[in-house]
Amino acid sequence: MVRTLQQTFICMFAATALLLVGLNAAYAATFATDARHAILIDAGTSEVLFEKNADGLMPPASMSKLMTMVMVFEALKGRQLTLEDKFFVSENAWRSGGATSGGSTMYAKVNSDLRLEDLIRGVIVQSANDACIAIAEGLAGSEEAFGEAMTKRARELGLEKSVFKNATGLPDPEHKMTARELAKLARYIIYKLPEFYKYYSEREFTWNKITQQNRNPLLYMDIGADGLKTGYTREAGYGLVASAVRDGRRLIMVLGGMKSSKARRVEARKLLDWGFRRFRSFVLFQRGQTVGHARVWGGTEGWVQLMSKEPVRVMLTPDERKQVRAEVV
Repeated sequence: MVRTLQQTFICMFAATALLLVGLNAAYAATFATDARHAILIDAGTSEVLFEKNADGLMPPASMSKLMTMVMVFEALKGRQLTLEDKFFVSENAWRSGGATSGGSTMYAKVNSDLRLEDLIRGVIVQSANDACIAIAEGLAGSEEAFGEAMTKRARELGLEKSVFKNATGLPDPEHKMTARELAKLARYIIYKLPEFYKYYSEREFTWNKITQQNRNPLLYMDIGADGLKTGYTREAGYGLVASAVRDGRRLIMVLGGMKSSKARRVEARKLLDWGFRRFRSFVLFQRGQTVGHARVWGGTEGWVQLMSKEPVRVMLTPDERKQVRAEVV
């Protein structure tokens, strides 16, 4: 059956989204995953290519450190902070997130002052809880206050379900996110804070004479991956927010609730490979292309041309592209 894209003069992009909603339901059945939560989106258009329980609340574990970094990156961009600013590693940061905690750490020394850029690398590359706590205490006085600020900013960014109780993602019954909002947050970092995205592709970082590898397993595969963040707690299972680029196309995927690090690694690659292989970017309308005409009353002309302000692109399978037609109504 031919699918119809119905657009109005003032809602061209919204109508394009309506077309994709109809297509996504068919796509969802073509990929199976053991993840409890999953989503795959085209980064350029935000189109959902696959989803499974994407709006269900889940403990994000260290994937919530994306929001921790957004708070830092925005302060840097707004010049409230510099990369050379020093942050104090308190006894609380050391005990709760350092070597004695048993969690991921950059092994920062208690009562030391660390450059913000080193803390950023500690958080992103080493998933360092001590670095997160030092940042939270330095910016807001406490993790609790920082969590409240994170939640407030999340709402401003359109993350309606996310709640942050700490800067680390360590277990808290109220600390929750969704796969969809994690994907949205990753996209925000990539496109709105691009000058800082480079940190997510770094494969190792050395601090206190200890070198640690980036926990993102996709960075070590030749699949175009360049970020973002893993997560694990016993409650959350193994999760990953990742992005990859191939032939100029970028996809963002989220997996949550995997049973092992190996399963996470294998499933993440499978989902990205599936997305790149199955979908292509098609231009429905070029910039400035006449897409129809509309009647005008009270003007010098009875009809005016309707033109596309920007190129209108959609992600479709080749077979679906053959079935799509556009109408202006």
